[in-house]
Amino acid sequence: MKISDDKVVLIHYTLKNEKGEQLDSSIGEEPLGYIHGHKSIVPGLEAELDGREKGEKIAAVIPPEKAYGARDESLIENVPIDQFDDASQLKPGTNLQVKSPEGIRIVTVAEVLENVVRVDFNHPLADQTLHFDVEIVDVRDATAKELEHGRVGSCGCGDSNCES
Repeated sequence: MKISDDKVVLIHYTLKNEKGEQLDSSIGEEPLGYIHGHKSIVPGLEAELDGREKGEKIAAVIPPEKAYGARDESLIENVPIDQFDDASQLKPGTNLQVKSPEGIRIVTVAEVLENVVRVDFNHPLADQTLHFDVEIVDVRDATAKELEHGRVGSCGCGDSNCES
């Protein structure tokens, strides 16, 4: 079965930056599962996987414009310090999860001042060319529940092979 829209794809991957430093990997853990065509992974990697099959291994170089985009200095904002539960724990470089209209986002503390925290809403990998080594572990049709919820194993059973 070829990878195409509405297929569940399970991959093992290793992600490195331009310097060859490993940023993330699924090796030794459960493979990453996503629904193809639903913008669950960076667009450039999704395009590289389109039409591939179980068992294939690929090396993909994804430029910033097909990954997390260019840095945008207008995405650095001052947030009142009282908006944070424990501001004493905040330091420059600390990553935080915040709710936004687009869902959960990772933001980075840029600076902690007396009354405000400068927060960088750019993705931590913005402006970076990403190097992926990927092995396609499985490809299958998504279930109706998975398509409805937009996630693999979204039936509530916690099983990535959800058949509900």
